Amino acid sequence: MVERPAQRPAAVQSVDRGVDLLELLADSGGQATLSELATTTGLPLPTIHRLMRTLLARGYVRQLPSRRYALGPRLIRLGECAGQQFGADSRPLLTELASELGESANLAMIDFDMAVYVAQASSGHSVRMFTEVGRRVRMHCTGVGKVILAQLDDDAVRDIARRAGLPAATDRSITRVDDLISELQKIREQGFAVDDGEQEIGVRCYAVAVPDAPVHTALSLSGPDSRVTAEFGVRAVPALQATAARISATLTPSTDMRAE
Repeated sequence: MVERPAQRPAAVQSVDRGVDLLELLADSGGQATLSELATTTGLPLPTIHRLMRTLLARGYVRQLPSRRYALGPRLIRLGECAGQQFGADSRPLLTELASELGESANLAMIDFDMAVYVAQASSGHSVRMFTEVGRRVRMHCTGVGKVILAQLDDDAVRDIARRAGLPAATDRSITRVDDLISELQKIREQGFAVDDGEQEIGVRCYAVAVPDAPVHTALSLSGPDSRVTAEFGVRAVPALQATAARISATLTPSTDMRAE
């Protein structure tokens, strides 16, 4: 049976079940058979078939030649719009963080085998780091990327490394999957990641996870390594964690819905 929150507000059953099926497809790697969905949800196969047929007609799922069902292209637009709104909502908090610590603040989330930046706030320094919103970066050599990978299990990390590879951006980049796994375990234990010139020589970054985000998300502060030192990290990590918690709070769904 699919897990449901203990306190779920009153919902339209068919909509509720349709969303459950989309989430199950995502949790299954993007595709599944009707029987697999029926087994997981505990719903009758005819009910699953009826719901999937509706989602198929709307383009939110598609049927593969193997007869398995996969997430559909209509979800791409929704995801892009949601990501843009998430970035817009978070930017004031990033601006506050960048102002407090004096370095660029960045927000990124997982995008298939990469990380994509969804919001950025620059520091007031004349020499500062610019991260273009929408830019996709490899995860093994960036602070935000390593934090995102640390939220996955080791098998998932190995799968991403196999598909995307571990090319060296600099001579400090991690290029062996076993070394990456060891680094991720350290990140899980200490609660933050450091990119020490692994993406760009002369640039250091501290990053933390955004807790309870619907997709794996990370927040970072980056700048020249002459300013972003170990002493800077002592101040930066608690500030990052506090801001990440505030961002997480903005993602909490409201159950107080009133008709206009």
